[in-house]
Amino acid sequence: MKRTVKGKQQNSRMCFVCGLKNPAGLRASFYEVDGGELMALFSARDEHQSYPGRLHGGICATILDETIGRAIMIRSQGEVWGVTVEFTTRFKKPVPMDGPVRVIGRIVKEGSRIFEGTGEILLADGTVAVEGRGRYIKMPIEKIADFDRDAQEWKVTAEDSDPVELEAGPPLAKDAAGGPSSS
Repeated sequence: MKRTVKGKQQNSRMCFVCGLKNPAGLRASFYEVDGGELMALFSARDEHQSYPGRLHGGICATILDETIGRAIMIRSQGEVWGVTVEFTTRFKKPVPMDGPVRVIGRIVKEGSRIFEGTGEILLADGTVAVEGRGRYIKMPIEKIADFDRDAQEWKVTAEDSDPVELEAGPPLAKDAAGGPSSS
């Protein structure tokens, strides 16, 4: 299913997940899509693997946690951040390292101080490889860390390769004529 990109979230300088200047990091980009969900994209490198050709499970949990935790920023216009309280991961299939890694996250329950979210890492064919679920406390960045937005280079970095649509699920089954199947 194609999802329309509504906006792009900020990257930083040295964050392991979104830091554009972190030599070991994922350098992920985060896109707000229709339906109030957040999609992350990154290209895994050799230093991110476990078994040859497979993304390390800890990296899978990390990108899921970040994507779900960042989803709250869609609702708060970036004023509230999510701090992980509890996180669980379910591994269903290995994540290959031969193409872009796609992650989608969303908020499923929100209270005044706590929110809960779920997310998935999707394979190229749209099937779910890894599922995550987390609980987060809402906090402004000033209460989390001494965060200087300029020093951390916290900004949206537009790139020519930024998508206007993203594939966010299994492709529709096609009938013999090439159109969508009714099954």
